Amino acid sequence: MSSIIQLLPDHVANQIAAGEVVQRPASVVKELLENAVDAKATDIKLIIKDAGKSLIQVIDNGSGMSVTDSRLCFERHATSKIRQAEDLFSLHTKGFRGEALASIAAISHVEMKTKQDQEELGIHLIIEGSKFVSQEPAVLPKGTSFAIKNLFFNIPARRNFLKSETVEQRHIVDEFQRVAMAHPNIHFTMYHNGSEMFNLPISNFRQRIVNIFAGKTNEKLVPTKEETEIVNLHGFIGKPEFAKKNRGEQFFFVNNRFIKSGYLHHAVMAAYEGLLKDGAQPSYFLYLDVPPHTIDINIHPTKTEIKFDDEHALYAILRSAIKHSLGQFNVAPVLDFDRDPNLDTPYQYQNKEAEYPTIQVDRSYNPFSEDKPSKSFASSSNYKKPEAQPSWESLYVGLKQAGQEIAEMTFENDAVTSSLFEENEIEQEVKRTYQIHKKYIVSPIKSGMVIINQKRAHERILYEEFLTSMTMHQASSQQMLFPLQLYFSAAEIELVKELQLSLENTGFLFESINEDHVVISGLPVNVTESEISIVLEELLSDLQDGIPDSSFCQNDTIAKSMARSLAVKTGTYLTEKEQENLVHNLFACKEPNVSPFQKPTFVTMSVEDLDKKFSV
Repeated sequence: MSSIIQLLPDHVANQIAAGEVVQRPASVVKELLENAVDAKATDIKLIIKDAGKSLIQVIDNGSGMSVTDSRLCFERHATSKIRQAEDLFSLHTKGFRGEALASIAAISHVEMKTKQDQEELGIHLIIEGSKFVSQEPAVLPKGTSFAIKNLFFNIPARRNFLKSETVEQRHIVDEFQRVAMAHPNIHFTMYHNGSEMFNLPISNFRQRIVNIFAGKTNEKLVPTKEETEIVNLHGFIGKPEFAKKNRGEQFFFVNNRFIKSGYLHHAVMAAYEGLLKDGAQPSYFLYLDVPPHTIDINIHPTKTEIKFDDEHALYAILRSAIKHSLGQFNVAPVLDFDRDPNLDTPYQYQNKEAEYPTIQVDRSYNPFSEDKPSKSFASSSNYKKPEAQPSWESLYVGLKQAGQEIAEMTFENDAVTSSLFEENEIEQEVKRTYQIHKKYIVSPIKSGMVIINQKRAHERILYEEFLTSMTMHQASSQQMLFPLQLYFSAAEIELVKELQLSLENTGFLFESINEDHVVISGLPVNVTESEISIVLEELLSDLQDGIPDSSFCQNDTIAKSMARSLAVKTGTYLTEKEQENLVHNLFACKEPNVSPFQKPTFVTMSVEDLDKKFSV
């Protein structure tokens, strides 16, 4: 019987490895940027075309590679970072496994140019699907340039699974920002389809964060710092009033490597306890420096998950450090509730001596004397004798001089008038709706009663209103007296530009859309000025996974998001008139039975059902 187990060819093994390493174009960007950082580059350029599908190029001025190294780096498990297994627990670099370039070369066309500083000529390599096409000497500047073209050209199935350009570009921007935030000592630039998206000069951590997220980021940040034997913590946290609905601006860096940790995130949320609204997420940019032997990086292919030796101690340190920062900068309330912060001594007066007031006494003053105060005292003080006020009788002097008599005010007697109808003939007005627990509206019907979920019902009403406005292009807009500026990140601004036409069809009017903020001059009729930022933030959060291609699906997504944001919340008191309007508008909808998210808006209970409850 012939054997059924066989070794895979190298090109097949590389393609399988590529499935773990290269999930999308952003994975290639991450690997190439980290290699450039490991090469001790001080200037790194990222050039993207068609969201990485056509071209991903990273140019650095790092140490470069020799002829031998330039060939070996594309072999599987070839690395300069480790020599033995113990080195895995003392890593100070980004990449270490040695499978990244081999995997990338297996599924793309690679063009590499590299030169070391001491060499006169560099190397120009071309690889297509793991096969070396050419290798030539070339005149090059110091450093390395990787150009990855036609990603997944030999695996069309993987290429078909890629999302739209907007989504893939957003993932690339995310990876670029993570590497750039961890290394403010490196100059980063990014270009997409020929236009510059980011230009981040060498700076400190705070300035790098502000340069990336722009807008009013600087005034949102509160510094935090803690040094212990277990961890050295530094970074910035966001003020509670700037918390958002989405988790976009939350970053952990361990030894300058971006990681994801639900456990550490829970520690941050515990520090903010009582300071955030329900569902709000604070911003944080936290850098943790720990001894390399206390962490294990090699537990996930993307290296974004890390195992810590002492997680409990790290949790406690992180939580207390953030709490201390929130209290130190008067972001969190202090324990002394009677303390008035206005009475605190300003910093500029701390070393100043107090100025004592001068006291002047008029020794000749006699309170029982009708004489005026002495001239010396009167001249040296601001003393003023109060003017004599006229008596109240003077107000009525002269009223009768011209023969006018003061008319006496008479009041009508409250005469009891008889009713037009007898009381038993008066039809008493019956209250048609009742609100229960500020959540449900109960309305009687002929067969029993209907119980309506006020939030879901309002979502259905708003959803159909927005959808009609966008499809008919007849949205009403209310002009704002003063245009409003809202600040967003670069990725969010790109989403707003793509959604501009659809948002204008709902009633929004954009005066301008700039690099880091938008200016809004008009609003939909049912949106208040205080709700604008919440509506747009939740809308952008809902569209983080991509904008639908068809216009109907795009309008449907926007209408659902805005309806959810603006719908009356559970716990809101509604007047009787508001309850009636909600009921009437719901049953005037095309599909009143379900909300836009396919959940029931109301249930009915017949008299027979009630009778059964009491038949026990």
